[in-house]
Amino acid sequence: MTTATPAVGQALDRVDGRSKVTGAARYSAEIPIPGMAYAYIVGARVPSGRITAIDTGAALAEDGVLAVLTHQNLPRIAAQPPLVPSLAGTAAPGQTFFPMQDDIVHYAGQHVALVIADTYERAQHAASLVRISYEETPSVTTIDQGRDQAYEPERIFGGFLPGRVERGDAEAGLAGADVRVDATYTYAANNHNPIEPSATTAEWQGDELLLYDATQGVNATQITVAQLLGIPLARIRVISHFVGGSFGCKAMIHNHPALAAMAAREIGRPVKLVLTREQMFTSVGHREEQEQHLTVGATRDGRLTAIRHHKISVGSHFDDWAEPSMGLSSQIYAAPAYEGVYRLIRGNTMTPTFMRAPGEASGMFALECTMDELAWELGLDPIELRLRNISDHDPNTGNPWSSTGLRECFERGAARFGWDRRTAEPGSRREGNWLIGTGMATAGYPVTPPANPQRARARLYADGTAVVQAATPDFGTGVATVMAQVAADGLGMTFDQCRFENGDTDLPSVAAAVGSAGSGMISAAVHSAATALRNQMITRAVADKGSPLHGAAPADVVVQDGVMTAGTSSESYAALLRRSFQPDAEATGSWSPPRADAEYGMLTFGAQFAEVAVDRELGLIRVRRMTGAFAPGRVLNPRTAGSQLMGGMLWGLGQALLEANYMDPGTGRWANANLGEYLVAVNADAPDVDVELIEVDDPVVNPLGVKGVGEIGQVGVAAAIANAVHNATGRRVRKLPITIEDML
Repeated sequence: MTTATPAVGQALDRVDGRSKVTGAARYSAEIPIPGMAYAYIVGARVPSGRITAIDTGAALAEDGVLAVLTHQNLPRIAAQPPLVPSLAGTAAPGQTFFPMQDDIVHYAGQHVALVIADTYERAQHAASLVRISYEETPSVTTIDQGRDQAYEPERIFGGFLPGRVERGDAEAGLAGADVRVDATYTYAANNHNPIEPSATTAEWQGDELLLYDATQGVNATQITVAQLLGIPLARIRVISHFVGGSFGCKAMIHNHPALAAMAAREIGRPVKLVLTREQMFTSVGHREEQEQHLTVGATRDGRLTAIRHHKISVGSHFDDWAEPSMGLSSQIYAAPAYEGVYRLIRGNTMTPTFMRAPGEASGMFALECTMDELAWELGLDPIELRLRNISDHDPNTGNPWSSTGLRECFERGAARFGWDRRTAEPGSRREGNWLIGTGMATAGYPVTPPANPQRARARLYADGTAVVQAATPDFGTGVATVMAQVAADGLGMTFDQCRFENGDTDLPSVAAAVGSAGSGMISAAVHSAATALRNQMITRAVADKGSPLHGAAPADVVVQDGVMTAGTSSESYAALLRRSFQPDAEATGSWSPPRADAEYGMLTFGAQFAEVAVDRELGLIRVRRMTGAFAPGRVLNPRTAGSQLMGGMLWGLGQALLEANYMDPGTGRWANANLGEYLVAVNADAPDVDVELIEVDDPVVNPLGVKGVGEIGQVGVAAAIANAVHNATGRRVRKLPITIEDML
């Protein structure tokens, strides 16, 4: 038997906090390399057509300009990796199109030239001197322009999911319903705006490539760039110690890492390539403009009979990519019949990509607003309607949930929020000129293990400390803190005795931490490595005639604070190593995820609650408070988990009321590709946010029972706010974002 001082479950401060606030933390664009050059991207100014001429003479004549790369002189790529989700652990390009390989323009902002100079300012100025002529052709950039061209894809999401999901007879279920709600929801496109724009610093060391890349998966960058450039994996090292936020835009590997490497090879110097804020809107994907049509039928007592969920959205010419907005609508409630269909428009845009809670954030807005409307039609409390339709199994497969906790989320969230004080009649609560309303929604997110085994390495030192290593970057989740906690428990040591090293492809490989899979898969690998090393040390001690533990049964040895004890005898790890003149000992650990056909449904569940105030004359909407209750399995660190969930909830507020990018159909370009006009939530918008964590035991998902919290915090927030707006005003708003104009 072995035990350890419990570190998992403690709300510990982040170990990287001091380095971040003092500026000691180095991000990918802050690596000082002698002889650094700087690259600046030139984007296409038309959405469709071909380049007829490029004049780089004026740019090349400027002082300090080292090269201008275009389709005329950029080397051809060796191969185009297939589009697959990063969590598969293989190559993960952002789209199956690489720029500057020919003269065709597919979308506005497409990279058409790369200027390299000895300073950033010179590169930027020279880029403005590159003259490009185009032969423009008609473009399709909005749903309304391409609706008649929409098609039903066989598969979506990089081929990961089917384009149609059905069970039962949805048409018959809707026809036999006592009550039906039929509604269409529209969504503006959304874009990523992390504090740190995407950035890569590339340096060739002979025939070996070193990349400092802002990425969610260093191994994904390594594999993708290796395939694009046609060089062995062993010759590429990717480092990403600190990432200034991602939320999906740094999950897939877009063009800039390979372009930086090509530029560095061309000029024989290190090259830094950092996207501008405007380029972030056209270079790293987005959440697509979309329209969702939802029809829900129910009996008079509130039992669902069928759900029909159709979606149309604009994608690229190259990839069948759509957010999987119907995953939860097909699973979260026990409707006997379901029909979900995706339709895509091949537009003049880059391929959309992951954005926090991809699909669930948009799909649950439609479903949960429709459920609220159904509750009103039936005269039921919105929570009661949901309780009547939750299921103890996955409706799609019939498999039981690996764990749930949804009922507890409703009950405890409602109690914390004060749902029992709600008045059902819209407009019945007022405070001066403000109309007050409350709303709620169900939250959920799939637990999607990676496809490949995940690895970590643990090492003990003779000074009584330990380090555990894995390649994963930390893009703001606190992984270095949390994995040190997991390592401490696995080794039987204190948290202060352990540290976690990460963000380097020279370390044991793990898949990109996307889809809320990071904490589960990394903790499983770290736990495996730590316990393997602990068991190794116990085995050595009981077999060592010089050890006080010699002859003890390994199962009787207890490990705490780095000391192995059996009965009245004990010896520390450090003493064992010193006696054998060993500076260290190590072990590797590997975790193989559950099979894709495992006999369980795996979801993380939650519930969202919101209170809004609406100015009845001005139409202003203010979210005054929000409560979220979540059941994410085992909570490794309540402080970092709570911060993740709070961040997701605040992003949900932004999705509900602020974030929108609008396509100008005349020019085929985003109309507000900047932070002056693309609005994001700031401190002044933030209400009181209350997070409740409900731990549930889940022996299926991974060894520690961790489901993850990165995405679910956003899911359901927009619906809870929209439902609160209806409760305040009586108005049903079926679009995102909800604006002042919708209230007037």
